Amino acid sequence: MFRGFYTAASGMIAQQRRTELLTNNMANANTPGYKTDKSSLRAFPEMLLSRLDEYGKLAKIPSYTTVGSLNTGVYMQETIPNFVQGDLQETGNKTDLALLDIFVPGNQGANSKGTVFFAVQGPNGIRYTRNGNFTVNGLGYLTTADGLNVLDTNGNPIRVQTDNLKIDEQGRIFDNGEYVAQLGVSYAANPDSLVKEGDGLYRLDNGTLPNAFQVNNIRFRIQQGFTERSNVDAAQTMTDMLAAYRAYESNQKVLQAYDRSMDKAVNEVGRIN
Repeated sequence: MFRGFYTAASGMIAQQRRTELLTNNMANANTPGYKTDKSSLRAFPEMLLSRLDEYGKLAKIPSYTTVGSLNTGVYMQETIPNFVQGDLQETGNKTDLALLDIFVPGNQGANSKGTVFFAVQGPNGIRYTRNGNFTVNGLGYLTTADGLNVLDTNGNPIRVQTDNLKIDEQGRIFDNGEYVAQLGVSYAANPDSLVKEGDGLYRLDNGTLPNAFQVNNIRFRIQQGFTERSNVDAAQTMTDMLAAYRAYESNQKVLQAYDRSMDKAVNEVGRIN
């Protein structure tokens, strides 16, 4: 009986966490460069139940009879960002940039998908982002919307004199016609190895990603005056949220049924008149 409580409760917790994930995706449907999170649900290891029979008549050796397996619940194992390219949206701002993946294979070649990121200077080291909604701060540095410095190919902050910038498809920055630096773009052959920090930032636990301009057999370009839109599918996300809610509600009904059964067992079955 109590196993049923635990199984239903674990289903409710898993669906609650999945609903929170989907809600966060929906809230960021208009955030530039945001990558939707996908959830992975997994069942706890099954238990094999056996019954211990009575001792035999001749030998006092117990015998066992297999009852069957019992599922012990479910949990949300992990969340994985979906790095599929988002649509480009024209803004007309000279400091807005978008990365367009043309051919970026992963570790396994053309059948595996890698991606590229802008490199920025975070408080605790280099971070990576697809959000190219940049601006020039009061000191003349090219920064993200959160004030992090955008880095060049040498890992240095990019400083300009004016906002009259021209940035070509290879990330070369020209300020009033004069070359300033080349935008730092990093290549991730396996994007799933990155750790998501929030605010569109990712980090690599060990080392740094290589310079994308120095990696052979990949093709991408930078679009000035554009930002990459979120790759959240709002219609599919709403459908998944409804499915998660229904699954939560079903587990709740099961839990209530177990509760009523326990109430009868405690207050009625064992009653002595």
